[in-house]
Amino acid sequence: MSMSNSGRFPLAAGGVAALLASACCLGPLVLVSLGISGAWIGNLVALEPYRPLFIGIAAVALFFAWRRIYRPSEKCQLGEVCAVPRVRSAYKVAFWMVLVLVLIGVVFPYALPLFY
Repeated sequence: MSMSNSGRFPLAAGGVAALLASACCLGPLVLVSLGISGAWIGNLVALEPYRPLFIGIAAVALFFAWRRIYRPSEKCQLGEVCAVPRVRSAYKVAFWMVLVLVLIGVVFPYALPLFY
């Protein structure tokens, strides 16, 4: 089971890109909600110009993860991730969780005024 055949790398890349895409807007709100404050929180807005790039990277990574995870099991070789039903189900759950993270990162700046 190699890393390139598993879909693990695109899934992880999508998750990291989703977190980076929402860091400019969601990050300060979460930190203030947790009681963490300071002047340095204002520096998180510096990631805002890169938000479309992070969203694009997340979309491409999720596309490749979807293609690996949801391909028909008949095309799987013995020993690949898609050939094991339990692992396949776990990757599907992880895929949908990362997709929700990406959607939160995309939608949150538009919903942000509702929280302030």
